[in-house]
Amino acid sequence: MAADCLFCQIAAGTHAAAIVFQDQHLLAFLDHRPLFPGHCLLIPRQHREVLADLPAEEISPLFTTAQRLSQAVEQALGAEGSFVAINNRVSQSVPHLHIHVVPRKRKDGLRGFFWPRGKYGSDEEMEAVRQKLEKAL
Repeated sequence: MAADCLFCQIAAGTHAAAIVFQDQHLLAFLDHRPLFPGHCLLIPRQHREVLADLPAEEISPLFTTAQRLSQAVEQALGAEGSFVAINNRVSQSVPHLHIHVVPRKRKDGLRGFFWPRGKYGSDEEMEAVRQKLEKAL
């Protein structure tokens, strides 16, 4: 536990949250500033700052639970779909790994991604980026 981490405090029960799911390793609660009612945050109880910090054996339980949570959000709230997202460092308001699960309906006002999208300047630029990623993997 990181003493100054809000999500660690929620996991420890020292800070209140509207919990919707919990087990020994994971916790899901309602976001206190939701995009839409039912917007949940799913966290590992143990402090992990970003996805890269998550040990391999914790990946499957986290994403299996995210899958279940997205289905529950849709079913319970009559949503037509859901938005599931992770921010790593940039736009991560709490430096503790968390998955956003947001109920969605068509024409709900949320415009796809939260950033402007563009195109590559050329096929060569795209290929150079592809090669860098392939090499890193």
